[in-house]
Amino acid sequence: MRMSYNIKTGLLTAIVGLAVLTSCGKKQQQQMPSAVYKTVKVSTQTIQLDTEYSATIRGRQDIDVYPQVGGTLQKLCVTEGQTVKKGQTLFIIDQVPFQAALNTAEAALKAAEAQQATAELNYNSRKQLFDERVVSEFDMQTAHNALLSAKAAVAQAKAQVVNARNSLSYTVVKSPSDGVVGTLPYRQGALVGSSMPKPLTTVSDNSQMYVYFSLNESELLKLAREYGSIDSAVVNMPPVRLLLVDGSEYEEVGKVESVSGVVDRSTGSVQLRAVFNNPNKLLHSGSTGNVIIPATFENVIVVPAAATVQTQDKFKVFIVDENGIAHSQLITINEKDGGNEFIVTSGLKGGEEIVAEGAGMVKEGQDVKKLNQNQPAETK
Repeated sequence: MRMSYNIKTGLLTAIVGLAVLTSCGKKQQQQMPSAVYKTVKVSTQTIQLDTEYSATIRGRQDIDVYPQVGGTLQKLCVTEGQTVKKGQTLFIIDQVPFQAALNTAEAALKAAEAQQATAELNYNSRKQLFDERVVSEFDMQTAHNALLSAKAAVAQAKAQVVNARNSLSYTVVKSPSDGVVGTLPYRQGALVGSSMPKPLTTVSDNSQMYVYFSLNESELLKLAREYGSIDSAVVNMPPVRLLLVDGSEYEEVGKVESVSGVVDRSTGSVQLRAVFNNPNKLLHSGSTGNVIIPATFENVIVVPAAATVQTQDKFKVFIVDENGIAHSQLITINEKDGGNEFIVTSGLKGGEEIVAEGAGMVKEGQDVKKLNQNQPAETK
């Protein structure tokens, strides 16, 4: 009986203790301190968000200029960065050996033509004698073959003249297109040739510039679904802007012209090309920047990033009810603008009031007092 009494006493003590702890917990919950926070009522709106992509800039044509003949670089006719026209002389290679080769070829042509004339006279004479039955058919045919050989020698000599003349013309290296001259790694007196490792220069056609940037596969699929196909996406994409390396925005807007048909296996991305006019020659081939693609979203709810709390891949906000009590609410994020704003696709509806700043400090069920314009946010 004494043991039974002790057990009952122990149970009674435990129940009383649990009741005391529960009472203290409720008292602490009821006494959770209120805090002052900025709040905002959300509503649907139309918003344009910009997305930036790293980009590289190339001239519409970047043509490496190599000499077609070898020799000593005799003259540089341009300077680095100079604007040139198609066909303008850039370099002159020593012409003396090529002029000599042309003279030799022309002399050989004259000799061949003289031999042809002699062969024609001989053939005509043999033919007349053959008609008079003075010489045999063999003699006449031999004369004819000699004439054909002489004509072939003339044709060969003419080809050698053309080749020599072309080689001489190649000593004058001309610009293949309009553009700007790049670096000049070789100076006067350098020995140059078609097999040298570096070109004489690069002529960049920078009247228009190609700007290359990449989208990942999911972004590409999104564009395809939004516009129906990749080709339609290219046609209907909005004008894009270019952010330069100094942080300024380029004054001209560009247009996406093409999308690569192959996904890069190493990066899982596809390359796009936009074209920008370059009237003031501000853009240079080889530069970098960021392409800005705008996107318009209609009838969406937008919340400040400071109003959200992220836990792994989930986001939540705190809705303040009519009694000023904060309740957490999971939301789904679609897009963000530079980390400052989020588009909410689910979890919120227009007219609901949320904590706008410092959401990470709010507790579930906390009493929230709205911050007046001149009132500092502090816990009371």
